[in-house]
Amino acid sequence: MLIDIHTHAYRVKMPFVTPFCTLEELLKEQERLGIDKSVVLPIVSPEIYVPQNTEDVIDMARAYPDRVIPFCNIDPRSMTNSPFAKFEDLMEFYKEKGCKGLGEVMPNMRMDDPKVQNLFRAAEKVGLPVTCDGSDQLTGDFGLYDDPGLPQLELTLRRFPKMIMLGHGPVFWAEIARLETPGERGVPFKFLDEGQVENFYFNTDPIKEEGAMPKLLRRYPHLHCDLSDPTAYNALTRDEKYTAEFVKEFEDRLYFGTDCCFPNMPVPLIDTLKKWKKDGVISSAAYNKITHENAMKLLGI
Repeated sequence: MLIDIHTHAYRVKMPFVTPFCTLEELLKEQERLGIDKSVVLPIVSPEIYVPQNTEDVIDMARAYPDRVIPFCNIDPRSMTNSPFAKFEDLMEFYKEKGCKGLGEVMPNMRMDDPKVQNLFRAAEKVGLPVTCDGSDQLTGDFGLYDDPGLPQLELTLRRFPKMIMLGHGPVFWAEIARLETPGERGVPFKFLDEGQVENFYFNTDPIKEEGAMPKLLRRYPHLHCDLSDPTAYNALTRDEKYTAEFVKEFEDRLYFGTDCCFPNMPVPLIDTLKKWKKDGVISSAAYNKITHENAMKLLGI
């Protein structure tokens, strides 16, 4: 069984740099990849794409309750643009409508911004796990900014010990190893002709010394790992020997995901997990936890 912890789908096709799937296209991707259920994360941050209604995702789940798991999302600047907005009321409403978590939280703000912290406070109070994306810059990007070493993430984990945080994206996964330079944390865009962009550069060197991320996982049991996104795949495949130990230690907090953004998107993680199980890099028990059991426990399904 495969449960995808991280996908996106829009109600109608939009003219984005990223051609997000419609619901129908996402369902076809599920069939192509052998995925049984997918969490769909609304995008509400105006720095990237067009803000999306959580209600659209709720409707998707109503139409296909056996295949779509809805998350809600709220921009921390909404509902008064202050650190005193009562987001818990809206989250309770969405939770009653079937939403199983909050995210993908990715406005281009500091993670320790009081408005962002207020959003996390409400999520902890309501009991929703949170999926975040991060950035190494505060202009020209999306995602919550954190410094090298992830001190703002640690502050958040200390402040909200009952909130499960699903780490995701380049800033998080780059810190599986000690940074050689701060630039390793970001995936900058290289601008091409006719307005097209491509991102580039991953550190593929073997892991000589652990970074901040596994240390935070040991210290804070409510920090979990979203394995979607190429940066997660790169982090896990750059050093198979280290990955075997990493998975063995944290197998209860790892979640398979695709970050499905467009039709026919390559997802090498599926075959890699199967190969690792066959070759004994990870156990069958770990494989089952990563592919579906952890998600079932987290989401109550």
